[in-house]
Formats: sequence, C-alpha cells, structure tokens
Amino acid sequence: ILYLVIDRALDLPFDFYVGYVRPHAYGLSQQSGLKWFGNVGISLGVAITAASLFLWVPFLVLRKCPKRWWLYVGLLTFPFGVLATMVKPVLVDPLFNTFGEMKDKRLEAKILALAAEAGIEGGRIFEVDKSRDTSTVNAYVTGLGGTKRIVLWDTLLTKLDDDEVLVVMAHEMGHYVLNHVLWGVTLSTFGSVGMLFLVDRLARLLIGRYSRRFGFHSLADVAALPLLILLLQFIGFVGAPIGLAVSREIEHQADRYALDLRRTNHSAASAFVKLAKENLGDPRPPFLLKLWRASHPPIGERIDFCNNYHPWRPRQPIRTETGDPETQP
Repeated sequence: ILYLVIDRALDLPFDFYVGYVRPHAYGLSQQSGLKWFGNVGISLGVAITAASLFLWVPFLVLRKCPKRWWLYVGLLTFPFGVLATMVKPVLVDPLFNTFGEMKDKRLEAKILALAAEAGIEGGRIFEVDKSRDTSTVNAYVTGLGGTKRIVLWDTLLTKLDDDEVLVVMAHEMGHYVLNHVLWGVTLSTFGSVGMLFLVDRLARLLIGRYSRRFGFHSLADVAALPLLILLLQFIGFVGAPIGLAVSREIEHQADRYALDLRRTNHSAASAFVKLAKENLGDPRPPFLLKLWRASHPPIGERIDFCNNYHPWRPRQPIRTETGDPETQP
C-alpha cells in the first residue's frame, strides 16, 4: 500500500498536466479539479484493493516454484483477466461515471434492430453521462458473459447523426460477433508469459549483481515488487509495437465488419471525420507515434478504408485499349 501511494504521488504532477491542464487548454474538458482529484483517489483505492486481494498470488508462486513461476503466473493471468473483465463494468466503472438506459428510444430501437440483424440477442446498451466532464466522443464494448455490454457516451449521441451512430454501433457489434474481448484476454495471456520470462531472466541477473544495494536476495521477497514493476514496464515499452499492432488489426476487423453489415461507407467516413474533429485527433500521425502509441488505426487510414472498401458492388465490364473486355469494381 505504501509503495502504491508513493508511486501515485510521484506520478501526480505529470498526470495532472496531461489529464487536466492540457485538455482544459484545448477546450476538451470541463471537469472540475475537485472531481479530477476525486477520480485519482478512487483509482488509487481500486489499485490498493486489487493488490490487497491478489498480489499475494504471484509471490506465493514465486516461493513455491522459483524456477517456473513466470510460466504459472503468466497462465494465471487468463482467469484473472477474465474475472477482471467481467467485474469491471459492474463494480469499477460506475465509481467514475453514471450509466443508464438510452434516452432516445427511437434510436435505441434502430440499434436493437441492427443487433438482431447481426445475430446478437439480448445485447445491452448503456448511455454514460460524459458531457459533464468532456466534449470528446467515444463508444466501446466491455465485459464478458452476463456483463457484456456496449457503452455510448452521451456526447457521441449528440454530435453524430443516426446513420453515423449506427455504423459506430456496428463496429462495436463486430467486437461482439468476432469475440474480440475473449481473444484479447487470451493473447494478453501469451504476452504475459513471454514478458514474465524475460523479467525473470533480467531480475536474476540484476539481483545477482546488486543484491546488497537492493536489500533483498530473492524475487520472492515482497521488496522486489518495485524491481518487478520496473522491468515489466521496460519490457512492455520495448514490446509495445507488437501488442499495439495486434490491437490495430482487431479494430480494423471491426471496421470491416461494420461496413459489411451497414454498407454505409459515407456515414462511416463522416463519423471518423467527426471523431477526429471532436477529439482533436491527428488523422495521420508520424510512423513512430503510430508504432508505439496507436491502439487503433489512424483516423486517416480508417477514412481511406471506408472510401475504398465496397466488395458488395457489382463488377462492371469495361473495354481496354485493345478492345478486350475486362471488369473492375
């Protein structure tokens, strides 16, 4: 708990600048300082609770299986990831925002009809009150099993027209139909095994050389927690392009699914234009920024895809310079 509090305190000035000062400077946020600091406190409380409940598990495995702990702990991230994904929408998210039913019942009926067309029965749609905090727009899918749901920010419903909202919903339904949440947890498990293997090797090397300075001689000592976190962050940074590339591919699949389902290319492209405008997103970021920061394809690439992807159109015969018939989209 002491470590988490100190870590939070050290991060606070930078987080305040990035998460409060800059969004207000660009007119993206109207959140009060009191609420921002309140959310920081809630986040810290959630982190302390989760650590108190579960942090003993990897250290127990470290003591019992010092040579293969990285494998067992990595594999355990799957059930823990599933549990976290299931409980977060119902226990954690409501601590920060107010979730409720859609206010526009006419639009909700259209969304439910689209869900039925996609083969999704009993899907739950929530509208979250974000306009009190931000002018940016967003929608996302979360949860697993009985907690699976699609969440729409009220700002998105205000700034996009019905056709644009429906194509955004079709994208989120694509995550449902293609089982992206479960795939994400599964792929994260394999990534965790690889990361923890490297952490184990690097930590043993460092402890063997600097154990006196560190004040501990084994990874099973809870005093090794900062070293473990530091190595996880370092390896996570180095390996981030791999995970982000997978994430961008998943989002691209959902984009394709939305266009296949709705076939409203112009509405999809205009929705992305509005997302870029309202969120002040860079439509075509530099390559390194995309490589290390982008969990979604750049907005410019998504707009290009919307403008060019229409396989359902019939291919029309044309004539070449030689007079031979060919076909083109």
